[in-house]
Amino acid sequence: MTQRIASSELRLGMYIKKLGGSWMKHPFLRSSFLLTDPDDIKKILEAGIEEVWIDEDKGEASKTSPSLQPSPPAAETLSDSLPQQTAKDKKSVARISMEEDINRARKLFNDAKPQVMAMYQDARLGKAIDPQTTLPLVNEIDLMVQRNSAAILSVARLKTHDDYTYMHSLAVCALMISMARQLNLNEEQVKLAGVGGLMHDLGKSLMPLEVLNKPGKLSDAEYNIMKKHPVAGAKLLQNSGAEPEVVDIALHHHEKMNGLGYPNRLQGDEISLYSRMAAICDVYDAVTSERAYKQAWDPAGTIREMAKWKGHFDKPLFNAFVKMVGIYPVGSLVRLSSQKLAVVIEPGKGSLVTPKVKVFFSLRSKAPIQIQVIDLSLPSCKETIDGPEDPSKWNFKQLQDLWL
Repeated sequence: MTQRIASSELRLGMYIKKLGGSWMKHPFLRSSFLLTDPDDIKKILEAGIEEVWIDEDKGEASKTSPSLQPSPPAAETLSDSLPQQTAKDKKSVARISMEEDINRARKLFNDAKPQVMAMYQDARLGKAIDPQTTLPLVNEIDLMVQRNSAAILSVARLKTHDDYTYMHSLAVCALMISMARQLNLNEEQVKLAGVGGLMHDLGKSLMPLEVLNKPGKLSDAEYNIMKKHPVAGAKLLQNSGAEPEVVDIALHHHEKMNGLGYPNRLQGDEISLYSRMAAICDVYDAVTSERAYKQAWDPAGTIREMAKWKGHFDKPLFNAFVKMVGIYPVGSLVRLSSQKLAVVIEPGKGSLVTPKVKVFFSLRSKAPIQIQVIDLSLPSCKETIDGPEDPSKWNFKQLQDLWL
């Protein structure tokens, strides 16, 4: 069983499954190992890692087992050398606010972007791509998903035309990991889903730059060129020794359940679970992202539209996806029963239709009103959501500032 604990609670004999904090600042080459050296505990605390995930099935000690704690001299030395850090870490791991988690997610994506850009550049230059090098980043995204999936999935929609390809890869990675956990897949499957999501569009690095970076909508001829990226990416990944599941995601994430997708026009169960998941995640992030030739779709409206596309997605998987992101994802513009407009700022507690919202506009007076935060899940709250509202009808400026 995997359990999250404060770093101050670490004991010799515990098996560390994942380390919290930035993957670029970990003091170890690996993030999963049996804790046998007291110095490793000191390194973890010195690195500012406040929490870790332990696997109680693989470890020789649990959180409640004192038998394998560091000897008194070692513990005394650790306390003497890090009195402030140890005192801080003795606080129990508390739920971090939505605002803090959004800031963490933004920093994670900003820090990870250069790595993804370098991967695409290496692929374009014909250099070997080692999928294993992506595992620390995938593990970091997984940690953020487990901490607060709503925060990282909402931040994942933020991207510009210039960095769309790279940020889209990070977004689909986060969506795939979150969906895998929603489906209760095992840890190995979660990892494969994340790596596959991160590298699903790698074939685009081999497409002509004038087509890939075209600021406007593609012509039919250009679109046919871009439709070659799944085969190109799958071949590149296969030659790089990627796992078959990762190759499959790259090759088949544009297939449709009705057989009208590409490149192989697969249908139904001919499409793997991973590729059926990727088809949903890829489309959702694409249409909710702003492009040079189109505005971003509202996330709540996107969910409703995607639900209408008969034969496109695996229906049970799509239902699981909706449960994961919510009927009204963070950042959605909604219309309340009081004829006011609000932006969803936090998922509902126990219900998909009762999120926390920030009210800012009156439909009756058609004018801004004093901003008010309302938790629709509270028993005392009489407000309800009538439905999603299309932001393009209102031309609100800086709408995302209300939830970021």
